[in-house]
Amino acid sequence: MGRKYLFIILISLLGLAIYIVPFISMKGSILDPNAGFLSWGLIATVFVSFSVLGFFLEFERAATGAKEIALVAMLGTISALSRLPFASLMNFQPCTFFIICSGYVFGPMAGFMTASLTALVSNMFLGHGPWTPYQMFTWGLVGITAGWLRGLRLTGRKEIIVLAVFGFIWGWLYGVIINVWFWAFFVQPHTIVTYLLTLLNAVIWDGSHAVANAFFVSIFGARVIRTLERFKKRFYWKTGGVMADVTVPSSQTNANSN
Repeated sequence: MGRKYLFIILISLLGLAIYIVPFISMKGSILDPNAGFLSWGLIATVFVSFSVLGFFLEFERAATGAKEIALVAMLGTISALSRLPFASLMNFQPCTFFIICSGYVFGPMAGFMTASLTALVSNMFLGHGPWTPYQMFTWGLVGITAGWLRGLRLTGRKEIIVLAVFGFIWGWLYGVIINVWFWAFFVQPHTIVTYLLTLLNAVIWDGSHAVANAFFVSIFGARVIRTLERFKKRFYWKTGGVMADVTVPSSQTNANSN
């Protein structure tokens, strides 16, 4: 297993552990979410933020050049802007679809970075708050797992069906994870029952998200994926699992001009 994938797995597990801890009884510990010693919501937000920062630092270390950075910035901006016109439609929006396509075509790290930028940029218009790092991390998991689907070597209609089902499942799973921030900050006590009630309160919102993912993948998935793949083939070649810039030596350029 490459260093990059090991890092992704370890940081993802760290972030997920922060979500799981409130469900574990830690009576008497400073991490007891019901002890009142510190706000568990604040503690969790700090740790999730560090997890997201870890991905950014790893991407900066692993990025092969300006083209890859520009690519991720472009994908993240497109995804973020696609969220804004749909802001009033109860989470029926295409940005998760763009995150899935980005991760699927360009790999887990690009998928995570696109997802993080989606939340970071779009919330500049929709409002930042303690939910932002949770959105960055949870959408990032969507991008990571979409990148892993590439190993299945899907083609044709089967590819779109699998991605549509994947998007539908993640629409619900995203809600299961992201709703922890609201539960941690505003609901007391922190128990399984209160968490399930929090999920029940968001069932329409999460269902709309799931349907939107399946809809956009089914209608636009094939075209968007083919477009991204053409862009990938034009500017990058792959060696040893690392995306590298396609550059033309200056001597060859001069020869061609002559």
